[in-house]
Amino acid sequence: MRSIFGFIAFWCSVALISPLAAQPSGSITKTNALYELRAPSRDGIGKFYMGREISHVMGHQGAEWLERPEREAEEKTDLLIESLKFRKGEVVADIGAGTGYLTWKMAKAVGTNGTVYAVEIQQEMLDILTNRLTKLGIHNVKPALGSITDPKLPPNSVDTIIMVDVYHEFDHPHEMMQAMSRALRKGGRMVFVEYRAEDPDVPIKPLHKMTEAQVRKEAEVHPLAWHKTISVLPRQHIIIFKKR
Repeated sequence: MRSIFGFIAFWCSVALISPLAAQPSGSITKTNALYELRAPSRDGIGKFYMGREISHVMGHQGAEWLERPEREAEEKTDLLIESLKFRKGEVVADIGAGTGYLTWKMAKAVGTNGTVYAVEIQQEMLDILTNRLTKLGIHNVKPALGSITDPKLPPNSVDTIIMVDVYHEFDHPHEMMQAMSRALRKGGRMVFVEYRAEDPDVPIKPLHKMTEAQVRKEAEVHPLAWHKTISVLPRQHIIIFKKR
């Protein structure tokens, strides 16, 4: 996980460089049955999962990028929240919550009887998030420090897990999806929000975009069934699965 999780767009210079980048040119190494190591591209770590190279991630030093003034115009985050129709009292996990740019909007949507887990792997990012929520007077968010393989959420406890421009950065996507699936209640939603790789006009670097087909390929090896794809946002698709 990451705030890692928030990074997409025109890749910030604060990427955390993976030791995988040291692989010699042209080499291919099987790390296990799931992953393959190759020479990394400019924006990737050289680790491949189901044919997709995993992208670099962003550190807490890039927090200002998550708060850029043009973000709402580019991503229509209010429309994203509206489209997901959160219920009052719902339990939500915001994976890669970053600075809390979306977390507080989800917290308002689920109401004071609902809960939002704000999951990060960098304590520095959680500190920024908690300071923000304190200033906003929001008290139904639980900061959660996870790891790169596990969000550390209680099993069968979450109604909706959402990842906004995050999943493509997971160092261990298979293990993370296993752990998140365990945390999801039966019938709960797993939501991927990713920039559309099908659209060449979306001005985002290729490794920070995903096709719907690739998302489905990687999600459906877990106990998840595709539910629907919402295409109302300017640059991203909202791909929703439900736990079987």
